[in-house]
Amino acid sequence: MGVNMVFVLVVVFVAAQVSSVFPASITAPAFLWGSDDYGLSLHGVKEGITYQTLSPHYLAKSVLFEGGWSNIVCSMENHHPKVDIALVFVGRKLQSSDLSKTKYKDQALLDVLKLSLSHSNFSMAFPYVAFLEEKGKLDNSLFSEFIENCGHKLEMNHVAYLESCSIDGENFKKLQDLQSFQDFVGTRMENGGNEKKTDLVFFCNVDSGQLDHVKSEGEILRELVNFLDQSGASYYMLYVSDPYTSLQCLPNLSRRRILADNTSENSTTCDGVCQIKSSLLEGFFVGIVLLIILISGLCCMMGIDTPTKFETPQEL
Repeated sequence: MGVNMVFVLVVVFVAAQVSSVFPASITAPAFLWGSDDYGLSLHGVKEGITYQTLSPHYLAKSVLFEGGWSNIVCSMENHHPKVDIALVFVGRKLQSSDLSKTKYKDQALLDVLKLSLSHSNFSMAFPYVAFLEEKGKLDNSLFSEFIENCGHKLEMNHVAYLESCSIDGENFKKLQDLQSFQDFVGTRMENGGNEKKTDLVFFCNVDSGQLDHVKSEGEILRELVNFLDQSGASYYMLYVSDPYTSLQCLPNLSRRRILADNTSENSTTCDGVCQIKSSLLEGFFVGIVLLIILISGLCCMMGIDTPTKFETPQEL
């Protein structure tokens, strides 16, 4: 009986470990591109893609050091080519699984992302950014990571953000809507582009409310890109989706149902990350089956009375 209890405890412990390795999480893509290369990217790389599943911490680190943002966000010197705007656009709906779907409800979003990446002279893609129980919202998390990895305060001309964002800091410019962002950029360009440092802007889209709620996320992003192209400003743009924040507003039951639906709806293909997780889960279940067979065999052996050579025959 004691042996059986030991095996049961082992099974429970292993199951607990697996549940911690495979928590209920979602992944979303991130894309970085620029209107020109500006010579900022690492080793002069023009385009790149990272298939690893990244946390927001490592995403910010990759953007800074592989994408070259450290030269415009952290550098105290002005030897690098001038970049007017570094824009972080935080979406709310797009998930990694949506990239492989034949149809997506906001097709304009996928179209503008594909068009921007294909026509840019520099681009990077991060298809899998994991969102678990993140502390705070993604925009403020990225901003904090920029400061932490720089090792000192950001060397920017201005830090501006839409009021839908949650950036913590003093002396930052708060923008009300898309029009105020256009006015902000227009004012910089009217000065003849004489500003030596870059303006860092966070643009956080919302599902509904006071900010352009009639327009879809794709329409807003397309309008932003078109405006920056027509303004003549040199810019870098980081698009990152934060669907976890949207799901936090839902009840737990609805959130779990959405997570379950996203894993099954239109998922006819399995990429590298999917295959690795599938193999690990298959190995785990095979191990559990073998463990159950072993326990059953031991129980059967313990229940069988076999005579030994030291036993004396019983008298009839």
